Amino acid sequence: MSNNFKSISFDNDYLILINQTKLPLTEEYIKTDDYERIALAIERLEVRGAPAIGVTAAYGVALAFKNNQQNKNEAFTKVYNRLAATRPTAVNLFWALEEMKKTFDANSEQDNIYQILLEKAKQIHQDDINMCDAIGRNGLEIFDKKSVVLTHCNTGQLATGGNGTAFNVIKTGFENGMVAHVYADETRPLLQGSRLTAFELEKAGIPFSIITDSTAAFLMKQGKVDLVVVGADRIAVNGDAANKIGTYNLAVLCKHHNIPFYIAAPVTTIDTGCPTGDDIKIELRSKDEVLKIKDIQISKPSYDVYSPAFDVTPAGLIHGIITDEGLFRYPYDFSEIRPGKNNR
Repeated sequence: MSNNFKSISFDNDYLILINQTKLPLTEEYIKTDDYERIALAIERLEVRGAPAIGVTAAYGVALAFKNNQQNKNEAFTKVYNRLAATRPTAVNLFWALEEMKKTFDANSEQDNIYQILLEKAKQIHQDDINMCDAIGRNGLEIFDKKSVVLTHCNTGQLATGGNGTAFNVIKTGFENGMVAHVYADETRPLLQGSRLTAFELEKAGIPFSIITDSTAAFLMKQGKVDLVVVGADRIAVNGDAANKIGTYNLAVLCKHHNIPFYIAAPVTTIDTGCPTGDDIKIELRSKDEVLKIKDIQISKPSYDVYSPAFDVTPAGLIHGIITDEGLFRYPYDFSEIRPGKNNR
C-alpha cells in the first residue's frame, strides 16, 4: 500500500474515488465521469461518510453535464433525484445537492454550464477540507491531559473531503502530544472501524487497538478510556445526533462511567429544519449485510433481520459538539446556525 492516499480527487474531468469496500486489503480506485456510477458508489458504500457523500454528489451533478447540453432542466431534475435517492440520513448530501441546484438555476442558460457546476463542486470540496482543518484545531480544547480515546465507525479522510471530523480531532490531538492510544470499535455489521479507521490510524502512525463493539463497556469499567469522540450524519437543532448504529450505546456507557462523549461534525451536518432527533429519517439496510460478511453466508438467508444504519443520541448525553465554528456545549441551540456562513 502507498504511504499516501486520496479518498476523493478530480483529475482530467474524471472523479476518482477509493473503493472503501475493498479496504484495508486492497487499495482500488474507481475512475468515472458517469453520475449513475457515482450514485451506485454511494449506495454500495464504496464512498461513505456524510461530508464525503456530499462532495461526491456535487461532482456527480457537474459531470452529468460534461457531454450533455440538451434538455438541461430535464437532465438536472433527473440527476438531482437520482443522487438524492441514494442515502436518506446524511444531511450533507441534500445540502450539497441544494447548493448545486442554486448554481444551476442561476446559470442554466449558460453554454459553459458544466464548467460553472464543476467550479461549484470544487468549492464545496475545498470548503470541506477547510472545515475539517478547523474541526481538528477546535477539537484540541477537549483534551486536558494525554488521553486514551475510543471512537466508532470511520470519520477520517475516507469519510470527508478533507482530513476528517472526529478522526481529525484525534489526529490533531496526537500530533500535539495529547493522544496516547486509540481504541477503534469494529463497527458491525460493515466493519468500518476494523477496516477503514484502522487503515487510517496505521497511515497516520497513531497507536491503536481494534475492539469488538461490545468490548467498550469492559474497557470503561477498567478505567482504560478517557474520552469518546465520534462523528455524525445529521444533527438536529436541539443537539440530538444521528450517527452509525452503536453510537447511542457508547453515549449511555459514557454517562454511566462519567466519561466525556463528544460529537465532531461540520456545521453543514446541522439540519436547521429538523427540530429534534425524532424527526430524523433512519436508513434501513439490507439483511444481507448482517447475514453475510464479504459475500460469505454466516447465517441462514431466510432469517429476518432488523438493520438500521444509524441511531440517534439524545443531546443530553453529548458532552460537546465540535464544529468548524467552535466547540458547543449542552444545552444546544443551533437555530441560528447557517451552514457555511463563515467559510464560503
